[in-house]
Parts: sequence; structure tokens; C-alpha cells
Amino acid sequence: MIQPHPLFQKIEQARRRRSKVRDTTVTLAHGSGGKAMRDLIDDIFVGSFDNPILSQLEDQASISLATLLARGDRLAFTTDSYVVDPLFFPGSDIGALAVNGTVNDLAVSGAKPLYLSCSVILEEGLPIETLRRVIQSMKAAAEAAGVQIVTGDTKVVHRGSADKLFINTAGIGVIPAGVSVSAGNIQPGDVVIINGQLGDHGAAILIARGELALSTEIKSDCQPLNGLVDAILNVCLEVHAMRDATRGGIATVLNEFALSSEVGIRLYDNSIPVREEVKGVCEILGLDPLYLANEGKLVVIVPRSHSESVLSAMKSHPAGQDACLIGEVTASPPGLVFLKTAFGAERIVDMLVGDQLPRIC
Repeated sequence: MIQPHPLFQKIEQARRRRSKVRDTTVTLAHGSGGKAMRDLIDDIFVGSFDNPILSQLEDQASISLATLLARGDRLAFTTDSYVVDPLFFPGSDIGALAVNGTVNDLAVSGAKPLYLSCSVILEEGLPIETLRRVIQSMKAAAEAAGVQIVTGDTKVVHRGSADKLFINTAGIGVIPAGVSVSAGNIQPGDVVIINGQLGDHGAAILIARGELALSTEIKSDCQPLNGLVDAILNVCLEVHAMRDATRGGIATVLNEFALSSEVGIRLYDNSIPVREEVKGVCEILGLDPLYLANEGKLVVIVPRSHSESVLSAMKSHPAGQDACLIGEVTASPPGLVFLKTAFGAERIVDMLVGDQLPRIC
């Protein structure tokens, strides 16, 4: 057997060794497809997300159909882009947000999230350490949610053509047999449950931008919800609808539900949990916490007969310790959400017009 020349052995070892980024900021060369780009991907992305599928470094992730079919009978697929400003804010950052946001979009369909992609658009001049910090946060969030980031893409644009860093994540999961979660399932007599305090994310971003002379301890509620959804489905396969209340808050989610099923939804003002600090921010700025964005809150609609078991299961999970029942589904008026105040009066909670706070996620 012919032995390879020692020089070729050293070259092969060098090629297998993971490359390192030497630059301190992102340059256009990092998006050129050459060695600088390979070093960036190898060091920051592959080095962080390392798993058997990603390590193949193909143009796509190859996933066994048998692995998927063993978990359910339908595939759930979603994608979302994240442009939040600032990149880092109390309680979280754009990296964890990109992972948790896509995980949660899958989870509220009843799916078990499995695999994510990660595509980034980098502005020329972005500090490499900022990118490294974001990707490390994505790694930690993926591990916490039990998903793998298996493919991705990197683009670099000229300075001024983007704002530091944008991320797109797509995700796939599998819906178990017997699970059917859809807004079209909602029926009069159902109850509305949420898993905790509302508006934390929106208020945290608003304060973090430093445009207001306000100082609070409010932190984003950014967290994965797939574990909480599992806890709910373990005690109630008859969940009629679930949705994570991100942009537009629970008011927008509930209006979408009411329109989809042509039912009315009555909320009870004194049952809706909102932190005093968030209420204070809203009062100062004339905002309504029902419309503030959340990144770790979901709205669940179940038959009233299952409400106690669902609430108990939610409260037993860290992401649902403050779960509570906040309303009920009515036959009329169809397509409308209304709020019963502490004084007994009722007002319509309409769909959000415009945007209370842009670049919230």
C-alpha cells in the first residue's frame, strides 16, 4: 500500500482544521464566497452550531424522512425575519429572539420543532465580536429549545445598506397524529387562557432604545414555548386554537381568531395580568398593553370542560407559572372582541391600526 507523502498529510490536516476569523469587523470579502467567507462560516457558525447535519457543509440539509415520520404524520414549516433594534436588550437579544420566535411559531401549531435554518445579512463594519455574541446566543437558545440549526446563508451589504445585522430563520417540525390546532376550531363556550404577564417585550424594547427618559427593570419575556405546549397537549388533545402573541399583542391574535371562526370573544379586564411597570409605561405614552408585543406568551383556547386541567399543566411548567383564564368565546357578536371593564361596561377591542412600535422583533 502506498503511503501518502508527509507533505500531503500536513496539507490534509490543515484543511480539516477549523479556520479562524482574523478580522475585527465584517468586510465585503466576508460575503464574497472566498476564503474570508469560509473562515467566517467555519469559525463563527459551524463552530457554534456544530451538529452532524450541518457539518456536511452542503448547500442544503439532508434529513431522514424516517426520523420525521417516527414523530408524527404532518410536517409544519415556517419562516420569519428579525430586524429588532437594538440588537441587545434587557432579557434577550436578536439571536435568541430569532430561534425562539421560529420555535414558537411551530409549537403553537401543535408541532414538535426539530430543525432550523439561519440566514444572516451583515452590514459592512459590524464588529466580529458582536456577530460572535449573537451566534453564541442562538446556539444557547437552540439547545434550550431542543432544536438543531442545520443549514444557513451569509450575505454582506455595503455600509449603510442595512442596520448592523438582520436574521432570517426557517424551521420545520412534526405534528403528532391526533393533534389538530386551528383557529377554525373555536366554538362558543370555549375559554381563553394565557401563560403570564403581557407586554414585557414591547416595553423592554421601548426603554432599551434610550429615546425616553425612563428607567425600569422590565425585561423581555423571550423564551421557547414548545415545552409548555407539550405540557398542554399531554392533558388536552382537544386544544382548539393556539397562537403566540407577538406583534400586535393578544388583541390582534384574538381578533384573528374571532374572524376565522365567526365568533365573539369577551375578555375580563380585571383578569388580564400586566406588570405595574408596563402599565406605567403605557399610561405615560398612551399605549394599550393588549397591543404590546410579547415573545414568550401564547393564547390558548380550549373547551371550558378542560380549563382546569390545562391551567394546572401550564402552571406546573416554568413558562406558564402565571397562567390564567382571561375570557370566553361567545356566539355573538360574530367577528368581534370586546372587553368587560371592572365597572361592568364593555368596549370593543379592535384590530391594531398602524404600528405602535416598529422593529420590535
